[in-house]
Amino acid sequence: MMTIRQRIEQQVFRLNGLSLNEFDLSQPPGDPGLFGPDHIIWRIHGDFPAMLCGGISALMLQMLHPAALAGVWDHSNFREDMLGRLRRTSQFIAVTTFGNTHDAHLLLDRVKRIHLRVSGVDNTGKAYAASDPHLLTWVHVAETSRFLAAHLRYKNPQLSVADQNRYYAEAALIAEALGAQQVPKSVPAVEAYLQAMRPALVFDDRTREVLQLLVNAPAPSRLAKPGMRVMLTAGRALLPDWAQQLMGQPVGPLTQWRVDKEMAVMAALLRWSIQRGAWARAMQRMGRDARYR
Repeated sequence: MMTIRQRIEQQVFRLNGLSLNEFDLSQPPGDPGLFGPDHIIWRIHGDFPAMLCGGISALMLQMLHPAALAGVWDHSNFREDMLGRLRRTSQFIAVTTFGNTHDAHLLLDRVKRIHLRVSGVDNTGKAYAASDPHLLTWVHVAETSRFLAAHLRYKNPQLSVADQNRYYAEAALIAEALGAQQVPKSVPAVEAYLQAMRPALVFDDRTREVLQLLVNAPAPSRLAKPGMRVMLTAGRALLPDWAQQLMGQPVGPLTQWRVDKEMAVMAALLRWSIQRGAWARAMQRMGRDARYR
């Protein structure tokens, strides 16, 4: 019979890319992959609670760009399988961050090939291509900025600016491997980039529909449903204030206070429960003690 800890961990794994069972992050011994345990990206991407709500926030921010949304709208089955899309995104992050060198490059090449098949015209009448270096940069910055925002709010608010800059510089290697160009690699550069992108962002009927699909995505189980509700609110609260205003869903101080309290409880429970997450498996591969981080 499974313990409560094991049952919670099993439910969590149904949400992330490890459930796809395609890559073994614990093998081969000693292979550091693209980074290794001494890089800041391992520390930030290794905290599942912050990464989950950061990932939800990233999706909300990314879809404000008509071309980024069009690629998903026209070329994926997200309407029928929103959780499947979240798992595939989670898998990409886990393998490129924590996987061995061969698997990381294998997945990068796979995604690049997929991008070459994704093109069309967005709902503003502009042509788009998933392989467009500028679009790749937008998707990357929207993602990493929300991961870091979640880490600062829900894991380590004292993370130094120097380490934040290191994170952006390290994560940029993945974006550049996919073909992104002029990727900002510091806190001020990322903030300036996001401000410069604001005129290109919209919240229209298509964006509203995708947001509703995300909010109403089925939880992996009845027990996980309250947790998903908290994560969705936390993800919205992690958006920049201007993005919340654009979406017409600003998070007020009382809601922020409540979701912070709920996230503190949930994050503690998840960190206690998850014994075999991506970070722990990769630490095992490197012969490191996975009990402390």
